[in-house]
Amino acid sequence: MIFGIHCIHSSDEDILKEIDLFVTSTCNPFSEEEFTSAMVKCNISSIPGPDKLGWKYLKYILKDKVCLKNIINIANTCLEISYWPTYFKTLTTIVILKPNKVSYDTLKSFRSIVFLNTLGKLVEKVIGDRLQSHMISNNFIHWSQLGGLKSKSTSDASITLIHFICMGWVRNLSTSTLIFDIPQFFSLLNYWLLILILGKVEFDSRVVKLFSNYLVGRKTQYF
Repeated sequence: MIFGIHCIHSSDEDILKEIDLFVTSTCNPFSEEEFTSAMVKCNISSIPGPDKLGWKYLKYILKDKVCLKNIINIANTCLEISYWPTYFKTLTTIVILKPNKVSYDTLKSFRSIVFLNTLGKLVEKVIGDRLQSHMISNNFIHWSQLGGLKSKSTSDASITLIHFICMGWVRNLSTSTLIFDIPQFFSLLNYWLLILILGKVEFDSRVVKLFSNYLVGRKTQYF
């Protein structure tokens, strides 16, 4: 099945005026250290994607300096020409039943698990680390953002909540919390607007173009 994840719908571009312009950054070529650091965090028990290449074997392969250099060259070429290979866009989707459902006659009774090519996931991790480092160093991420960041966890969220509760006690106030979930957040994200935001943050233009190509033209096979 071929599907487009580039969700384009009307939005107010005026919200971009609230974002301050940053100095345009130049994305340097990727290094061995970045790839070896990304590999350390990979779980060798993860199920591989269509390439059938598990993290255990990829880690072994990348111990060879020649192999590591070739993979870094692939990543640097993707950056240089702003292109995400079709090979990395080929996915495997496994549909499983959600437990304890009364019936299974609606789509909400099922959960899909997507498996990516392992090599592509590694390059994604390295690029993601670069993007996050740039945004944090430029104070682009709000201080209250805790999810999805390095050195942040649910413990930090708990500590922050406890801090607000204690501050309320000092003022003889009670604290209430509002917890909600946004279903299908990523599938409903306005990717066109996201690209504009990346440009506003003054990423290297090659990175913005690469991300634009990354978001489209994906294919998956269902099992």
